[in-house]
Order: sequence, then C-alpha cells, then structure tokens
Amino acid sequence: MTLLSLLTAVKSDTLKVTHVIQSQGISDVTAVTSLGNEVFVLCWISQQQVEVYDASTFTLQRYITVPELGIWSYGLAACAHYKCLYVSDETDSIHRAELSGSSAVKKWYVASSPRGLSVNKEHNVVVACLGADKILEYTTHGALVREISLEQAGVRDLWHAVQLSTGDYVVSEWKSAWGAVSVVGIDGLVVRRYCPSPSSDLGEMNHPTGLAVTKNDDILVGDRRKNRILLVNSSLSSARELVLPVDDGIQEPRGLCLDESRGRLYVGESCRVLVFDGVRL
Repeated sequence: MTLLSLLTAVKSDTLKVTHVIQSQGISDVTAVTSLGNEVFVLCWISQQQVEVYDASTFTLQRYITVPELGIWSYGLAACAHYKCLYVSDETDSIHRAELSGSSAVKKWYVASSPRGLSVNKEHNVVVACLGADKILEYTTHGALVREISLEQAGVRDLWHAVQLSTGDYVVSEWKSAWGAVSVVGIDGLVVRRYCPSPSSDLGEMNHPTGLAVTKNDDILVGDRRKNRILLVNSSLSSARELVLPVDDGIQEPRGLCLDESRGRLYVGESCRVLVFDGVRL
C-alpha cells in the first residue's frame, strides 16, 4: 500500500483503538516493541523491569528483570534472530537480556545519553545517542560495528534512529521547537530532511521522539508535545497527522511499534500503551 492509500484508510476510520494496556509502572511509557505473540513495555522509571504482555489477550504475562538497569530508562528493541531484548538507560549503558529462557543479562557502555534503539537487517542494535549526536551500531554482544557522527551535519539531539532499506538511517531530532526528521547516510551527511515551520499546515514539531518505519520506508513519528502521530512519506516531501480516535486524546507519545503482520500500531505514552488495529500496509 502506498502512502496515499494509507492516508485514505485513515480518513475512512479503519484505524481504531482495540485495547489500552495500562502499564504496571509508576511513570510514563518510554518505549514499546513486539516479537511473536508478546508485547514488551518499558517505563521511564523502570524499577529494573520490562513488562511483557500477550499480544492477543493483552494480559500481563511476566516481567523481565534487568538487574543493573538505571533509574531512568529510554530505549527498547527486540531481536527475533538472537532472541534477545535490548534496553538503554541513563547510565550510558545498553543491556542485552535473553528471551529464550535464560536469565542472563549483558551490559556495555556507549556514548553520552543513549535513547531510542532499533535492530537492523544485519541483526545489529542501532543506538541513537542524544548527548553525543551520534548513531552507534553494535553486534548483539556489544562489539562496535559503526559510529556515525552527525554534529558536523547539524543533526543534533537524536532520540531514535532506524536503518532504512536503502542503508541510510532515519533519525528524530528531539527539539523543543522546529524539531526534525532527517535521513542521513553512513558518512554522516544529510540526504533529506523534514523540518516543518510554524507557518506550515502542520506547524512545527515539538520534541519528536519514537519512530516506526513501514516496509515501504514511510515513517511514523511521535510528536510528543503536540500530542500527535505524523506520517511522513519516504522522500520526506510530505506529511500528515494520523487521525487516531482516542476518547481522551493521545497524551505525549514517546514509543511507537508497528507490527505489519498484524496490521497493528502500538503507541506508548502517558502510563499506557494504545493499541490500534486496521493498519493495512
């Protein structure tokens, strides 16, 4: 499905809230991801745990304990190949937790202020470092594969980075005003950029955070302070706010997870995860 046909689907209200997962934590949800029939939820104050829910019943199944996880946690990604979960925290660390029954957890240190995490087609973990303005790519055991500095390109305050099918990376730039979504190459240069001005139809973005990428490289971004989800086409030439019917509205979305096999979008926000079905891509 093209971007235009997805927008048509949105207009016809095929997206609907099918469930609201109320987090068990004491703070807002910062990240959500899914793997198989499980949904993983991370809270900002994680209490060294990741919540695991059934993707069919949405009931809490268990907790994954990450013993050395810092007080404030930000990024979460699951890897189907290695059957593991990655978590980032405020101690400049990445934690790797086994999902295959073992309780083993591995930890390694990265550049300043890691935020969003993703897994690429090489099964490596991609880390967006807000404090260092870098994209870092590691093997599943923490060996550095690639370091991309974006400071010279003027791309700053990274919150999330996802590798596209082209090999380039899309990044969200977490800024209080005039936030941006950029596509950058492995050389650290900007390929294209979406940075709407206050006078544009959508107005400026304010603290764009979590990203989700479709198989066609169209991009979903959580515009946190604007309480909305934007859909940006793969060329970054146009965007539209998704019409997602929620009784009390979307509240500061941070983490996005798109499960195209189920036609489902998860939105992690204020102490809960919104589940939208009917996303046909």
